[in-house]
Amino acid sequence: MALKQISSNKCFGGLQKVFEHDSVELNCKMKFAVYLPPKAETEKCPALYWLSGLTCTEQNFISKSGYHQAASEHGLVVIAPDTSPRGCNIKGEDESWDFGTGAGFYVDATEDLWKTNYRMYSYVTEELPQLINANFPVDPQRMSVFGHSMGGHGALICALKNPGKYKSVSAFAPICNPVLCPWGKKAFSGYLGTDQSKWKAYDATYLVKSYPGSQLDILIDQGKDDQFLLDGQLLPDNFIAACTEKKIPVVFRLQEYPCWIPNLLPQRLCPKFLLFLQCFCLPTKSENLSSLL
Repeated sequence: MALKQISSNKCFGGLQKVFEHDSVELNCKMKFAVYLPPKAETEKCPALYWLSGLTCTEQNFISKSGYHQAASEHGLVVIAPDTSPRGCNIKGEDESWDFGTGAGFYVDATEDLWKTNYRMYSYVTEELPQLINANFPVDPQRMSVFGHSMGGHGALICALKNPGKYKSVSAFAPICNPVLCPWGKKAFSGYLGTDQSKWKAYDATYLVKSYPGSQLDILIDQGKDDQFLLDGQLLPDNFIAACTEKKIPVVFRLQEYPCWIPNLLPQRLCPKFLLFLQCFCLPTKSENLSSLL
């Protein structure tokens, strides 16, 4: 599949690139960002997939998070796709900020209006990794996923629906139980229809209850003053309870600052997440892991 390079910038000895391609799953042109650390010039590196939240594009994470130094130091290829198809001329796709454009919710839509294009789950779990593996120096056996808010939801369901595919999963302020929150109800009813039994296939809290027990390391950071937490959009307690019942280990850290503000990401969170993920992408765990837990 042909890739069109949109931009390339030197950053901490590596290259931050953005590409465009024709997506088979989404039936439109899609952009993704990929950071290639210096180590990628001589060997295959672990691949970390970042999934962004509502209203974001592939630009938000690479512009605001400040992750490049950590990725460079630890030899990580970091991939950040867009959050939805764009320009599909679907009625209603641009009418609200939490549904349609910029709000694909990492599901494969089944409703007639959306099912041709809105297949973000298959895009981020199948098409994009195949594209990355074929065109960049990554080790497909060392792959992890992490994300923020809607992207945290996406990261959790990708890992839980694919045992053994990802070495670890991490999330900032994820939407943990979308079938019970306003954002999730709006998105799932629009993309998946009114049969709520079908929604559970994309809900981390329900998925973890049937997870087969394959080794998976989960880390969640949540700000205690996050307004979306207080408004009942995120519901991490439900997810933690389900993990506890299933005896699936999860590290949940309630922070003194809100995790949902993008400008807080640069130096307080991202390097720790990248190091945590890198520990599980490499053959042996780093001795630095203990400082993160």
